[in-house]
Amino acid sequence: MSSNMTKIAIIGFGEVGGIFASDLASPGVRLAAFDTDPVAQERARAAGIGADSPALACAGADIVFVCVTAGSVPAAMRSVAAAIEERPYVVDVNSVAPGTKQQAGQTIEAAGGRYVEAAVMASVPPKRIATPMLLGGPHAASFKAEAEPLGMDLTVFSPEIGRASSVKMCRSVMIKGLEALTTECMLAARHYGVEQDVLRTMGDTLPHSDWPGLARYVISRALIHGKRRAEEMREVARTVEDAGIEPIASRAIVERQDWAWRRGAEMGAARNAPDLETLLDALTESINRQKAAE
Repeated sequence: MSSNMTKIAIIGFGEVGGIFASDLASPGVRLAAFDTDPVAQERARAAGIGADSPALACAGADIVFVCVTAGSVPAAMRSVAAAIEERPYVVDVNSVAPGTKQQAGQTIEAAGGRYVEAAVMASVPPKRIATPMLLGGPHAASFKAEAEPLGMDLTVFSPEIGRASSVKMCRSVMIKGLEALTTECMLAARHYGVEQDVLRTMGDTLPHSDWPGLARYVISRALIHGKRRAEEMREVARTVEDAGIEPIASRAIVERQDWAWRRGAEMGAARNAPDLETLLDALTESINRQKAAE
């Protein structure tokens, strides 16, 4: 990898931040990371890049990736704004409403940073740092030119902050909604013993080579990442509402994703069951334990 950037800061060392740090590590690049969560911060220290504060992470940085949960974006941007030196690119990869991105941009620009909106358009783990991103804002084009040597798949979408994220947010109604609908559908079908029949009819209506595999995958993703997805869906609901549409479905998806995360936390390793039937049975057992405890 070759780039003019010599120091990269990562604020938020969860799944995305950790992947970015791993993929960006190379000779000539200095990495620093900070997370308010003690467990995530310990992982950053174990990787040899943990900084004790946002200020130490961002000091002298050429680029700052902000990879936090949706609800943490305003506070994270304020901490970065207070810490940045000179004029780093501050790349906001968080899944939040266009209005939230605009507010973040104002915070960073007022502090002298160059804010770049980044809408991440697919799950990060498969393609990692090369996950497609839509860029927005007045610094999008210059950031793309400098960052492409980092191995990123970047598309300049708009000079206006918020438009790229509107694509991401509207997409999330479908993607996070599919997770919520599949969880509810398959749990009920398993109760009645008709899950395979339901899946066959799904394949007739919405062709897919492996509906059981897809169902297992999207249900497990909600069980593992539902808390983060619920926060994102609250931002989606704001996006829909700002468009003058009552976010009836989006609010319901928030509830199901939040529910899935609570059940997944109770299930532990069982939420990674290798097949759909085992996963549904483990989830049903978790539901029954909850009912027994109430």
